[in-house]
Amino acid sequence: MGQVEMASLAELLREFKERSGLSYGVLAKRLQMSTSTLHRYCNGDAVPTDFGPVERFARLCGATPEELVEVHRRWILADADRGRKPEPPAAAAPAPAPKQEPEPTPQPEPEPEPTKEPDPKAEPPQKPEAEAEPQPEPVPSPSPPTASSPPSPARRRRRTLLLAASAAAVLGIGSAALFMNGGGGDDGKSAAAGRVRGEDSGAPLTARTKPYAYEDGCAPGFLVNRKPDEVPRPPVEQDAPGWVGDLGAVPAGDQYVEVTVQGLGKETVVLQDMNVRVQGTGAPLDWSTYQMGSGCGGEASTRSFAVDLDEAAPRVTTRAGQRDFPYKVSESDREVFRIRASTQLHDVRWYLELEWSSGNRHSVLRVDDQGKPFRTSSRAGRPSYSWQGASKWEREGTQER
Repeated sequence: MGQVEMASLAELLREFKERSGLSYGVLAKRLQMSTSTLHRYCNGDAVPTDFGPVERFARLCGATPEELVEVHRRWILADADRGRKPEPPAAAAPAPAPKQEPEPTPQPEPEPEPTKEPDPKAEPPQKPEAEAEPQPEPVPSPSPPTASSPPSPARRRRRTLLLAASAAAVLGIGSAALFMNGGGGDDGKSAAAGRVRGEDSGAPLTARTKPYAYEDGCAPGFLVNRKPDEVPRPPVEQDAPGWVGDLGAVPAGDQYVEVTVQGLGKETVVLQDMNVRVQGTGAPLDWSTYQMGSGCGGEASTRSFAVDLDEAAPRVTTRAGQRDFPYKVSESDREVFRIRASTQLHDVRWYLELEWSSGNRHSVLRVDDQGKPFRTSSRAGRPSYSWQGASKWEREGTQER
């Protein structure tokens, strides 16, 4: 019976693996286990003693909440049956018992041997019932529970099925809540997930975000809650994140976000759409604006989009004749999107959701600033300073945006 349950679990694991399109080597590397161990799980030659590796494997392959419930149920049954596999020797234990005492008497005939065999045979009589205990020794962890469980096999099976049903119900409730909250993969970790963690969530794509991009000669401004003599000179683009983090600065009026999306395998991933999610709004920050450079110039970059954060339901729209979604990416083909988010009325916390599909899989990847929402605030009516090649900030006067 144990082989049947192990085979059932292995069959589902192989189905996940084939559907993911990833090799055993790639999956094993991401799961931080050996390829041979993963082969044994998927061939039904072994069952993990903990559900963790199975869950991580299923999520990495893009299993749905319902499939996570099913794979957990099969693992419980396979694990329980694997634990009962040593029981046949226990049933056969009485057979060796008659051999223990009858054989010592016929074998004393040769004088040298009776002296050697009585000693080992003297020990078995002291362990007639202890033979039921040695069973755990060949099997490190699973056998103790079965050896120490007094109930009959039928009763233990009934208890296992009840545990499987309870676990499935609990996991089902948790998965449903995760799904309703928009957490596609990742898990919680998931897609691991509602985050830019394509690899962790099992999504076949990943996204790298540059939250403070300088686009086409258009240097952004930042609101900083400090006096001019306390603010260092403007940073170059690659140093902007550190400058912003040190000062607690917030993009003023406009924020340029660059998102590079790439597939993790050879299969094509279709980017269906990109949506805006507003986490919260408030009154504009009462800080001063520090302009990084002298305005904008040039045409908007390719794959360029705009977001008006002041709309009741902000959405991503194309700029400068750029075509709209969908797009396609793979391991060897990436896309770079540049989004200009603007507000003249509020202090807005927001993030993006990238809808994707690959084969029969479909989910959402969250795009944000290192796990935090982007933040953009209006600079209307705030004092503005610029760095005009001198060694200090000079006030430009009040600006309305």
